[in-house]
Amino acid sequence: MEVEIKQAELVEQFVVLARSARGRAAAELITHATSHPSLFAFSELLSLPHILELQGTEHAGSLELLRLFAHGTWTEYKNNIHELPPLQPQQELKLKQLTVMTLAETAKVLQYDLLMQQLDVSNVRELEDLLINDCMYAGIVRGKLDQRRRCFEVQFAAGRDLRPGQLENMISTLATWLGNTENLLLTIQEKIKWADSMSDIDRKHKKEVEDKAEELRKSIKKPLYTNL
Repeated sequence: MEVEIKQAELVEQFVVLARSARGRAAAELITHATSHPSLFAFSELLSLPHILELQGTEHAGSLELLRLFAHGTWTEYKNNIHELPPLQPQQELKLKQLTVMTLAETAKVLQYDLLMQQLDVSNVRELEDLLINDCMYAGIVRGKLDQRRRCFEVQFAAGRDLRPGQLENMISTLATWLGNTENLLLTIQEKIKWADSMSDIDRKHKKEVEDKAEELRKSIKKPLYTNL
């Protein structure tokens, strides 16, 4: 909860600054935001008119960089490195942190080999330092390092900005789940009704058997008379 509160406060500060920034000032604000050690959410900035106005200008690369920090990963940056502004060391670290967040959202066990490949890390020591000092201490992920199995077991991962269309997909998935849940509930209710009806039948049958047994006992107890 503390991480979310801090994020909200930082986002609001940058949003206020961005409302009066245009052109080069807006591009410099993007550099500052993507370099900030505690800011990991960028969708609010990305939606501001003054930021979107950078499209088609000499500062369009800064807008694309902001989109990358909102939704992308280190691998995506490497694949498009010639189309984007060069990153400062703080930005490189931030993008790798964001990449860990993305990977931790998609799997609960992350193999070291995958992480080293996705983060351009050359050895296990460097990877574990990044996970401990720059990710877990920052509060963006929690988990357990398993050196024997060479993996990171994810216990918690802070959410990243939603990609365009991702919210609609989530709503559709939840609607499908809700429909399946309602169908399951109806099936359970039908089974309960069936069980209740079978219970009524069993009670009636038991009552009939007991009545017949009682009649039989009464007939056995009747005295037998013989003709003298």
